[in-house]
Amino acid sequence: MLTLQSDLHGNHLLGALPSHEWQAIAPHLELVHLRAEQLLCDSGQRIHHVYFPTSAIISLLSTMEDGGSVEIAAVGCEGMTGVPVLTGGETMPNRVQVQSAGFAYRMTSQCLRQQFARSDLIRRLMLLYMHALLTQVAQTAACNRHHSLSKQLCRWLLIEVDRVASNDLTVTQQLIADMLGVRREGITEAAGRLHAEGLIHHSRGHIRILDRHALESRACECYGLVKREFDRLLPRLHQAEAVT
Repeated sequence: MLTLQSDLHGNHLLGALPSHEWQAIAPHLELVHLRAEQLLCDSGQRIHHVYFPTSAIISLLSTMEDGGSVEIAAVGCEGMTGVPVLTGGETMPNRVQVQSAGFAYRMTSQCLRQQFARSDLIRRLMLLYMHALLTQVAQTAACNRHHSLSKQLCRWLLIEVDRVASNDLTVTQQLIADMLGVRREGITEAAGRLHAEGLIHHSRGHIRILDRHALESRACECYGLVKREFDRLLPRLHQAEAVT
């Protein structure tokens, strides 16, 4: 069983490292502040750095030739960006863009490959994360195709509050529409119903979750499926469990 780091480090993957692994990897990490809408790596570009968010949220966006885009995964304190460098890839198939400003640990992609090759423990941890991330990407694709906008909105809001560990979100309806690949009017209508029913309170650029239990009951099964998979493969720090 691993000795887990405390939440001081902010990122669950880094926090799951035992002391000797943390000491080995820490000199290669740089804590950086990420701005909202900051482009970290565009589709087809070489991956120079990977990011382990602590308070920032980073979106993986699939972009179309006409300029449209849709979020295929959100990465927060539970994970990292740049997983293709661990599978032999040198470039990102998707755009990597900051959705919510905050902090993250940055490491060069070359250093991550070296740590991945050096440590069996780091290798297993990263592979488990990749499994969970692929589950999120696949389920998001299915959700966008089969579930109503209202259910998608509930799922998206729950994912966001999980990653910021707060019921308050600084987010515009236009941003949500862009992430879900839908018209803003649809988000306005769906959010208005949730507001009227007392599940959320929304004002310009801000949403507060008032009744999480009710919001979960309104969300599609995709939220619970992905959350269970992350919790199963990568137990949260406060659960005092370890990756074997």
